Amino acid sequence: MGYRILETEDIPAYLHERGHWADVSDIHVREVSDGNMNRVFLASSADGTRSVAVKQALPWVRVAGPSWPMNPDRADAEARAYDQIARVAPDKIPAIHGYDPENYALVMEDMSDLEVLRTLLNEGAPYGPHTSARIGELVAQLSFATSDFGMDSASRKALIAASVSPELCKITEDVVLSEPYIEHEHNHWHEDLTDLASEFRADTRLRTEVADLRHLFMTSAQALLHGDLHTGSIMVGERENTPVVRVFDPEFSFVGPIGFDLGLYWANALVSEERARALGTLSDHGDQLKLSWEAFEREFRRLWPTRVDTFFDDAYLDRFLRRVWTESLGYAGAEIIRRIIGFAHLTDLTTLPDPAPASRRALLLGRELIVRREELKNPNDVRTLL
Repeated sequence: MGYRILETEDIPAYLHERGHWADVSDIHVREVSDGNMNRVFLASSADGTRSVAVKQALPWVRVAGPSWPMNPDRADAEARAYDQIARVAPDKIPAIHGYDPENYALVMEDMSDLEVLRTLLNEGAPYGPHTSARIGELVAQLSFATSDFGMDSASRKALIAASVSPELCKITEDVVLSEPYIEHEHNHWHEDLTDLASEFRADTRLRTEVADLRHLFMTSAQALLHGDLHTGSIMVGERENTPVVRVFDPEFSFVGPIGFDLGLYWANALVSEERARALGTLSDHGDQLKLSWEAFEREFRRLWPTRVDTFFDDAYLDRFLRRVWTESLGYAGAEIIRRIIGFAHLTDLTTLPDPAPASRRALLLGRELIVRREELKNPNDVRTLL
């Protein structure tokens, strides 16, 4: 049949055709699309005992429409990422019931009983003791398993070849690691931040350091990344009195520098902290970088004895982890800056009564993380910047 864009009324027959639903009369469907890129539908039985989600990649950016075309094969990258994560951390992603490559559609676990982490944080909720630790563990588990430490050479080369995503990588290279530091039509900011936006564009040291991070992003094929790991791509909640953390939307997945995923998460955590500080609702915000890094390091060290190439000894592991830490700080700073003076802003700040003061603090923090990343040796050093 070829690729077709699914509408709400198509979902019952589609699920039946794909073998996911027997009785199409016993199904209720609603669209719940919320992100920038795709359409998402929830299908449930009349008695509410069964439900699934259907996510389809559109041939354009959903929020822009056909004026911004986008290859829907990004869904292939998402499906591959879920497959890899399911091998090492199945408890940290939604269960995938099937992938339809012809229509770039995933059928997966319905997570509507969970909440998007950013939404909860914006409402004043704490992270809790489990969320950031599980994110750190996930990054360690995925990155170790898909690196040269955890995967044989032939499998690694095949993974790298299969995971090439030039279109989506170019978006990151431009939107995160270039455009905020030049005059560009995508950039916009609160009017009270015009002075900083101008200073950053003229800041030779900052631009050089960002160029270094950009080149690293373009050339360092360390491990498979989620590629867009922020508080809006994490759902949390409880099931049977047990904390649940689910990471979703890895459509920007590709093989790149491990620190990029950690950095994106840290950036969002630090911006959320600035929101809470502005509102006087600080709780456990200041613990999250430390919790995620310690969990990442602990899990990576736990996996280290299983490495396939034993030439890399424990002394090298210490050096490698120091490098990941430093690069993660740089990417955190770049993500903070692009979320305030670049293209896509964060509701953490934009929904404040007065976004400018918190945004200014965050921008200055972002710069410090980039230009001083070699000096900052641990999470306590980062806290001195706040």
